[in-house]
Formats: sequence, C-alpha cells, structure tokens
Amino acid sequence: MGLITLLFRDPIAFLLLAVPLLYSVIAHEVAHGWVAYFFGDDTAKSSGRLSLNPALHLDLIGTIALFIVGFGWAKPVPVNYGRLKNFRLGLIFVSLAGCMTNIFIATAAIFLLRLHAAAARPFIATVLLTVAKINIVLGAFNLIPIPPLDGSKILMGFLPSEGQRSLARLEPYGFPILLILIFTGFLDPMIIFVQRLILGFISMLIGASG
Repeated sequence: MGLITLLFRDPIAFLLLAVPLLYSVIAHEVAHGWVAYFFGDDTAKSSGRLSLNPALHLDLIGTIALFIVGFGWAKPVPVNYGRLKNFRLGLIFVSLAGCMTNIFIATAAIFLLRLHAAAARPFIATVLLTVAKINIVLGAFNLIPIPPLDGSKILMGFLPSEGQRSLARLEPYGFPILLILIFTGFLDPMIIFVQRLILGFISMLIGASG
C-alpha cells in the first residue's frame, strides 16, 4: 500500500486516514474480547482491554506494518479459552469475531462509498476505498488457517482433540512460517481467493440492505 508516503505528501490526509485504519485493528482485537466475555471468559474485561483507548492496544511493529504493507495488528486481547462455556463453539466464535469485525467495517465503507454525497468528494471516496481494501485484507489474512492466525483457531473448533493438539504444536513456528510464505508469494492465491469470498459476502449484505 505504501500509505506512509502520504504522511510526507499530505500530513492532514494521512491523519484523517490513520484514525479509521488504526481503529480497524483495535476493533478486531476488542471484538475477540467481547465475544469471549459473552461466552464466559472475563479475562479481557478484567485486564481493561475491552476499551477503544488506542494506548491499550497499539503494537509498534503492527502499526508500522499497517501503513507500509497494508496489513498490521494490535496487541492481542487476552483470552482464556479454558473458561469458555462451550469450548468448541466459543473457540470458533471468539476467533471469528475479529475477522467479521473487519468485514463489517469494509461493508460500511463500501456502503458509504456508494452514496452520491461520498462518491462526489474525491478525498472521502479515497479514504472509504482504502479503509474497505485494508479491512478486506485484514479479514482475509486472519482467516488463513495457520497458527497463530485466527483461522487456525476456527479450524481447531472443528477438529478432533488430536487434530487440535497437532495444530497447536505448530504455533511456536507459525510466525516464521507465515513470513516465509508471505515473502515467497505462496499465500497470495489463498489470500486472493478469501478476498473474493469476502467481497461476495459484502455484496450479498449490501444487496440485502437494498
């Protein structure tokens, strides 16, 4: 994306764009915590992480990555999966919550983009389009079933116990594996495929809204 170049070209535009993008990764994490709380785990709530205060969530490297490469992350909200009322269902919904939040943010941005008042203003249209694109990337990337991404935990919710343990054993090596797969381009077809699924889902939501 190279959004960091906007900081030097147009600082005001960068700041106006930075706010919704930063809150996209923050909302992703807070959603995990709220759904975990719904399923009986108050770890995030008791640690004060069910807040939209950026100081509680922003990760330096994740924030820099968001503006340089187009996807990033915030500090993970703590979740004690052992305290969930229904482990399998809770694991799936807690893990899915962040991705769905990004998808709904992208849906809202695209919906607003379709309104004449927004589309007629180039800067607003650019902000909405960028917010939509990055949230779709965030949602698609996190749905990949490789630890420690959310997709791996969603998959765990459907696997038998032995399959869960096997996938969990990959987690210490997950980040290096992801870096290799990203920089070799191996993940590109999967990310593009998931992005298309998300766009189809968004089109369905917007179509249903009239």
